[in-house]
Amino acid sequence: MKLGFCGLGLMGTAMVHRLLVSGHTVKVWNRTPEKAAALVAQGAQLCDSPVQAAQGVDGVLICLMNAESVESVVFGPQGIAQAQGLKWLVDHSSIPPHVTRELSARLLKIHGAAWLDAPVSGGISGAKAGTLAIMVGGDITHFELLRQAVSAYAGQVTHMGGSGAGQATKLCNQIIVASTIAAIAEAVGFAERNHIKTDKLAAALSGGWADSQPLQVFVPRMLQAQATSIGALSTMLKDVDTIMQTAQDSGAPMPVTACVQQLLRTAKAMGLGEAELSALISVVQPERLAEFLKPAASI
Repeated sequence: MKLGFCGLGLMGTAMVHRLLVSGHTVKVWNRTPEKAAALVAQGAQLCDSPVQAAQGVDGVLICLMNAESVESVVFGPQGIAQAQGLKWLVDHSSIPPHVTRELSARLLKIHGAAWLDAPVSGGISGAKAGTLAIMVGGDITHFELLRQAVSAYAGQVTHMGGSGAGQATKLCNQIIVASTIAAIAEAVGFAERNHIKTDKLAAALSGGWADSQPLQVFVPRMLQAQATSIGALSTMLKDVDTIMQTAQDSGAPMPVTACVQQLLRTAKAMGLGEAELSALISVVQPERLAEFLKPAASI
């Protein structure tokens, strides 16, 4: 396929690399063009604007930081919506479901193009390995074309319903992940104070009901701060804030997630907003705060 891709952060870059390796032709745009250098060397075509990346392609994919960035890249000056012949747009960003529905209706009205919200789970490592879980909302007419494109970096692609359903499913994912990591931090702190061999904790729980991918990933990273980051605490807080606002709008009780939100806010107030999410251990082990305040490179 011939595709446009806007947003070359850590996730976007990994996705485009997989698209190129899979044989797709990819036109790319990013606010900071220098971030595209490695992809251009691999065969990507660098564009000067989002509309240029969206022109003359089968479909466009975007992976951006927040709703404001998504609206600007799609509807702003030189935005994707100005491209002639645009058929469908896939948004891998994590933004509120109600915003997705508004932007989708707007694109359909002015352009006749379909908007598919398709947030992902699995992190940068999942994108690189081609094992991401992608949850999709929007017009199912274009779902098979989306699947054909994203199969380059996805292991699981599921259509969840109408516009915004993908975003709502991603929030379900974040409810479970954020709550799990908060519980892991408490368990590690508890283990330390009860003289358990904490370096064996993840292995001891492996295969039991408490086992999970976050357990195996985050226990070692909480025991020893790493030089590289797999995701900022502030990013999870953004998602949890969206969860709580969406829950309020829909009347969904969220007692556990409300506690996790306050825990994340406490960590951010301690200066850990840009630290890795494993720095949450510092809330229950404040004596380790300095260890996690050290800047880490992202991977």
